[in-house]
Amino acid sequence: MAELEVGQHCGVPECRQLDFLPFVCDGCSGVFCLQHRSRDAHGCSEVNVRNNYVKPDQHRSYPCSYKDCNGKELLPVLCPFCEKHFCLRHRHQSDHECEKLDTPKPRMAATQQLVQDIIDSKKSDEVKSKKRKGAKNSETAAKVALMKLKMHACGDKSLPQTERIYFQVFLPKGNKEKSKPMFFCSKWSIGKVVDFAASLASLKNDNNKSTSQKLRLCHTASGEALPFEHTLETWLSDKDYPLYNGGNIILEYLHNDVLFIEDTESYFS
Repeated sequence: MAELEVGQHCGVPECRQLDFLPFVCDGCSGVFCLQHRSRDAHGCSEVNVRNNYVKPDQHRSYPCSYKDCNGKELLPVLCPFCEKHFCLRHRHQSDHECEKLDTPKPRMAATQQLVQDIIDSKKSDEVKSKKRKGAKNSETAAKVALMKLKMHACGDKSLPQTERIYFQVFLPKGNKEKSKPMFFCSKWSIGKVVDFAASLASLKNDNNKSTSQKLRLCHTASGEALPFEHTLETWLSDKDYPLYNGGNIILEYLHNDVLFIEDTESYFS
């Protein structure tokens, strides 16, 4: 699972929390989590030296480097990739069009092969025919459902209408609420979609910690857990298993070594 080994551990020995978008201290240049990003919180070795040169009434702010953004932060929010300061709104690589943002990688070979083996073991000529019809039906059903979703879905109201993508999000098994209509930005990464959906549904989300389970966004057709680094629009244009605007998607807690959900139909019954 080398593809998922991203982020850095907090530099505080008693913490060592894994953070996928850590903060870099502009004093000691150490890497820290959200809780220990301030100098006082991690006992910065440079804080006393720098305080000697700061006037008591001087307040420093960090302007956002993103084009046409006037946002400022009292504490540095440094991108660990391009090493520029940004406001909290443009903290993610995809949000500030990071110059070092990698293009979406092909789906993991192991995941693709595993999913394909399961499909090959079950399909026949009759299944292939039904599958082609099913894909057309899914697209048609999504178009019909889209009109209803637009009336009830919750999301970021500041998003332009042209960038909104609507889904009926089926929540993890055992949750009191079975599903919830939501909309997201087509340019968001899958990781950001998961975080935003979790907040809308009030789900526990420890994806920024080194835990045995992660909250994953899964495809309803293949059951595949979508890679965090891919963007939503990449999957909307996927040739084999596209997502549909107005279609269904599944949120589920999966162990780190689990790459897909086997019984997707159980979420809809």
